Amino acid sequence: MFSLKILIVEDDSVSALLLQRALEKNNHQIIGVADTGEKALELLEQQPADIVMMDINLAGDLDGIKTTEIINEKYDIPVVYLSASSDAETLNKVVGTNPSAYVIKPFNIRELNMVIELAIFKDRKEKELQKLNNELEEKVKLRTAELYEANKELTKALEKEREINELKSRIVLNVSHGFKTPLTSILSSAQLLQMYAEKDHPFKQKISKHAFKIENSVRALNNLLTSVLFFGKADANQMEYKPKKLFLGAFVKEVLDTTQAGVENGVKVKTNLGKLPKTITSDQDLLYQVFENLLSNAIKYSKDNGEVIFSLDYEDGMLKGKIEDSGIGIPKSEQSQLYDRFFRARNVGIVEGSGLGLSIVKKCLEVMKGEINFTSEVGKGTTFEVSIPVK
Repeated sequence: MFSLKILIVEDDSVSALLLQRALEKNNHQIIGVADTGEKALELLEQQPADIVMMDINLAGDLDGIKTTEIINEKYDIPVVYLSASSDAETLNKVVGTNPSAYVIKPFNIRELNMVIELAIFKDRKEKELQKLNNELEEKVKLRTAELYEANKELTKALEKEREINELKSRIVLNVSHGFKTPLTSILSSAQLLQMYAEKDHPFKQKISKHAFKIENSVRALNNLLTSVLFFGKADANQMEYKPKKLFLGAFVKEVLDTTQAGVENGVKVKTNLGKLPKTITSDQDLLYQVFENLLSNAIKYSKDNGEVIFSLDYEDGMLKGKIEDSGIGIPKSEQSQLYDRFFRARNVGIVEGSGLGLSIVKKCLEVMKGEINFTSEVGKGTTFEVSIPVK
């Protein structure tokens, strides 16, 4: 067994001597023998000990329990209690001081050695555990400080991003509105050219042809700007659902007139209108975006001189629309990206488009609490179905 520096605190001189001899026989060094708590504390001041053997019942102002409390506080040395009594009252007294061990008098050498070894082992493990706890606390404090700093930086970055997004939204809105006026002028001029071309003029056909191209190009630019403005509002959290009463028949006619104006591939729209109410209450602008974009896409990606079927019905407070085409279809591997902004399938070829139409449809339906589903097969066409709650 390893050698220890031991302080004996025992007011019975015979017991103290026997204990000293037993400990010295096992190569332990006795730094002193004290018969009072006060003397024990004086000896510890003069020389440190590895362990204290403490009699519970000491004469004087400090008994063994009070002396142990002071030793725990000042020196953090393991204490083994010595007592001739093992009754419950004695045990209850000592338990509050967290003793390293407890030995009943008279003791034998084997038991004493075992108790000392256990006391030292317990003390070392407790100190190792305390050290680990302290290191863990330091790491937690350090990590908490790092997370706090990281959170501050993240908050700054988010605030900066918000400012950039606000600036981007303002730029988009201002630039888009700036384009609207000259585009309106160009469109008016193209329409005037069309009117002049109707009169006798040697370049009548050329004027009409180029005026038609100008008009279609302006409409395409105008649609693109409308889409950009739409997402400018969406990104700035300015999208609002503003329901109002509208005449459903007039609304459908407006959508059809717009989508069929300027059609160049000869595609016709066939309508199947069910039993529709005369009026509904919904957001007309959002509804228009949904059906205009779906119909325009169906026409654009249909085969020349083909047919698009537009069905509309009303059931249990839901406006249900279906748009079917027999056009180019959407590759299965790309269908999951269909509602992403600026996404265009690889099979669109030379057909022009911005890739914003379906993402606009999806956003509008989210605002109106509606749903959209589609089926598509390459070379056979695509069918979109929407269901929108209305009043």
